[in-house]
Amino acid sequence: MNKHIKLAKKSSMLFGTTLLLVTTVLSGCGGNSNNAATATGSPDPGTATESSNPATGIDHSKPLTITVFDNAANYQGEQTGWYGKLIKDKFNITLNILSPQVAGDQLYKTRSASGDLGDLLIIDNSQLEELIPAGMIMDITDKIKNTEYLSKYVDNHFKPFNAAFQSINPDGKIYALPTFTSDTSPTTFSEELPYSSPLMPWDYYKGIGSPKLNNLTDLLNALKQMQEKYPKTPDGKPIVPITLWKDWDNGSMENVRWLSNWYGYEQPDGTSTIQLNAKGDIVPLVDDNSMYKKILQFYYDANQMGLVDPDSPSQDWNKVNEKLTGKQVLLLWYSWERGFYNTIERGNKGDGNVAIPIADTHIIQNSDAYFGNGRVFAIGSKAKNPERIIEFMDWLSSPEGLRYYTNGFEGFNYEKTADGKFKLTEVGQTAFQDNTPVPEQYGGGGYQDGQSKLNTMIMSDFVVDPDTKEFYNSTYWSSTIEANKTVLTTEWQKAYNATTPTEYYQKNNMIDIVPNINTSLGSDSSDIKNKRSQISDYVKNTSWKMIFAKDQAEFDKLWTKLQSDVVGLGWNDVLAVDTERAQKIVKMRADAVANK
Repeated sequence: MNKHIKLAKKSSMLFGTTLLLVTTVLSGCGGNSNNAATATGSPDPGTATESSNPATGIDHSKPLTITVFDNAANYQGEQTGWYGKLIKDKFNITLNILSPQVAGDQLYKTRSASGDLGDLLIIDNSQLEELIPAGMIMDITDKIKNTEYLSKYVDNHFKPFNAAFQSINPDGKIYALPTFTSDTSPTTFSEELPYSSPLMPWDYYKGIGSPKLNNLTDLLNALKQMQEKYPKTPDGKPIVPITLWKDWDNGSMENVRWLSNWYGYEQPDGTSTIQLNAKGDIVPLVDDNSMYKKILQFYYDANQMGLVDPDSPSQDWNKVNEKLTGKQVLLLWYSWERGFYNTIERGNKGDGNVAIPIADTHIIQNSDAYFGNGRVFAIGSKAKNPERIIEFMDWLSSPEGLRYYTNGFEGFNYEKTADGKFKLTEVGQTAFQDNTPVPEQYGGGGYQDGQSKLNTMIMSDFVVDPDTKEFYNSTYWSSTIEANKTVLTTEWQKAYNATTPTEYYQKNNMIDIVPNINTSLGSDSSDIKNKRSQISDYVKNTSWKMIFAKDQAEFDKLWTKLQSDVVGLGWNDVLAVDTERAQKIVKMRADAVANK
């Protein structure tokens, strides 16, 4: 599972129960329109193929196929279904999507070597940094000046992002638009649950007396009590307090990385040898006082107590997914993991995974992606009809485009309420999960099958809809919040005297919100790349061995050997690069706070 999918899932889950939404979960997202619904409840997007658009002077009479090179896509081929018909009718365009996730990484190398990656590019920041000097990205500074929607975000979002590439863009031109850009502030965190925090089944936790958790030792003891009281699921499957998996490991062990956040240290993307806290302190991963070692020790202690799933070294995410769905796992830490089990029906019975705060934690949490989130929309320098591509991008960031992308059809997925706000329909609550059939006149097929395969946005669903004055993200509609008031949520709120976990952590000074910095930290030289790869492999392999060490002496021996051996693999050289990158993040965070 790629990073974007994980982030996408995150945005569709409620803290107590999950009203199954159409927004995100494994592929793209839905969307909606300002247009009035027809008698069948679906909107009429109109037909653009007959003439030019009088507002822009753009001629839509000729069909246009846009080749989209899309790092975020989990699909390759022509966009079909209801979204394909929508943009065909509206713009007379067809999207032909090229996906490295489907075709493999060689696709980028081959097409960039040819000098033509595609017409519309959805690429990583680091690739943008390579392609601008190569002359493969179009300067769109003047092209977005007169757009209706994108022009609103130029000064606060697009210019600051592009200016960060000063070494290759000294004139501050706009070559790209960052993805998932929010319109809150550089220091605002809008979600009701931190991305990584301790989560457990509420009914099982209550079943052992709801003990206060002061530290990780208390957490282990609580997990042990739950395991003893609830050894199996109702259908007889073994309950595993903690389950781990290898296939997401990158520069280090991913399951260690995210628990480090509980104690204020993150591992910034683009680094593999350091951890960073909100104050700007940089700690090497293999330092004796690193949070990485503390969490390894936690997992080792858990395994010694029989709390770690014995399948962990051999299973992949798909197997973990099955266990989460079956409520076989007691400790979760990603916010979106709740959605594999939590439902309204279960919530009304007091059943579901919720936040269980640990008193000595102090979470580090990135703010909303005010400056975007790691990828960009850009136009290839050889693209024909760039004005039509810009028009399409502008629509993607319009209220109509955002509603279609995030929430589907008005009248089908959601409806207007008496106060002018929106409410999910019964169909809309499960349209994605059920792949609900769409009326033939709007493209036919299943709803999920027909969703936008771009799988990313320019402006995020954490932008306020000007008509409803609520986020496009339907999780945060007042109607959805009201619908999700269940026994589970109300019991949690009463127990913790807070509306949401984020509020609880903020009230108790247990969280640091740091600006979400979006830039390229530079590409590794071939020498550093080789050293980083060897070091990362060694760190990951040793980390797993330490968790499953036979005793504390072996754990300590493996750690000491790791500290020594990585030096011989070029640790100091990679550490120097990562330290410089972390210092850039620290400076940019300080600037974001100063200029908010």
